[in-house]
Amino acid sequence: MISHFDTYESLIEYIHKLDPVEYGKTRNFTNGAVTYLSPFISRGIISTKIVYEIMKKRGFELNQIESFVKELCWRDYFQRIWQERNLDIEIKQAQTKHTFQDLPSAIQEKTLSIPFFNEQIEQLEATGYLHNHVRMYLASLICNIGQYHWKMPAQWMYYHLLDGDWASNACSWQWVCGANSQKMYMMNEENVSFFTKAAISNSYLNRFHQNPFDTWIPDEWNDSKTFLLKTNLPKVADLKLDNSLPTCIYNYYNIDPQWKKELKANRVLLLEPAIFERFPVSDLCIQFLLNYAQWIDGIQIFVGSFEELKEKHLSKASIYFKEHPLNKHYKGNKEQRDWILDSVTGYFPSFFAYWKKCTPLLNA
Repeated sequence: MISHFDTYESLIEYIHKLDPVEYGKTRNFTNGAVTYLSPFISRGIISTKIVYEIMKKRGFELNQIESFVKELCWRDYFQRIWQERNLDIEIKQAQTKHTFQDLPSAIQEKTLSIPFFNEQIEQLEATGYLHNHVRMYLASLICNIGQYHWKMPAQWMYYHLLDGDWASNACSWQWVCGANSQKMYMMNEENVSFFTKAAISNSYLNRFHQNPFDTWIPDEWNDSKTFLLKTNLPKVADLKLDNSLPTCIYNYYNIDPQWKKELKANRVLLLEPAIFERFPVSDLCIQFLLNYAQWIDGIQIFVGSFEELKEKHLSKASIYFKEHPLNKHYKGNKEQRDWILDSVTGYFPSFFAYWKKCTPLLNA
């Protein structure tokens, strides 16, 4: 499960000890050598570039750890899509199978006829962790068997995930349901059992694997209800800022303790209610954010809009922030995020096209 680190240095030390070769061999198994780094990357504590550069310094060649590097590049690729596209709507075409809205009651109540998936949902709600393969399985169950529109279930999963990243989440759900891909993703009993070691038999999985366009909907998927998602933002003290200093703005996607560390500045973690109304997250996610934000020396928290923060406290201050699709309304000195390859920008219709552009540069 996701590890806790007391210091930034201990997190970096952990990365130095990871086995990227074994990761490539076993990452698709729920008990494989996964890294559990995704929450730290999603919250901007570290970047894909930092992880990649550590592996390079350790002497690994691309052909040795290609699977590991591809997964890092998938994250950058999804973020590049978010820079260019509105991910709240279908990226390429309408969802292939779509009968219901909202979220299936069987998901909310954990009453699916395949116990393994109920157990995985319980784990997600309790810990904020879900193996990437299981995320695909659940998305396929909900969208391609239950015939639910992808948006609300994707928000439900994002709500619970400690590594919640709307780019990765929305693009992946759309890929599974055929809105961001050429076909739907389907699994069968053998595939799920092989990668999870769960004993699954006599279910409806094989029926849909053999015929993805089967219109029959199992009874347990016929009931749905609106799932209310609410973010409980912390109560905070009034800001105490030095108006003679510049101010660095942090947020849910950037709590990098190394960013502009050498600059004498006010440091404000901005939590905008409007953002969390659009993309709600659980108490576990907020607590993770607040815990690791403490690695930023002198951090203070402001709950309100950027405009309110600027008007009340920063009317004359120099403001610094990192670029992100949710920060387009910020005003001040915008700095680029870390990317494995800064030069590979824009929209690519597939990861294959993106990776084809990246490969010669990574090998250079």
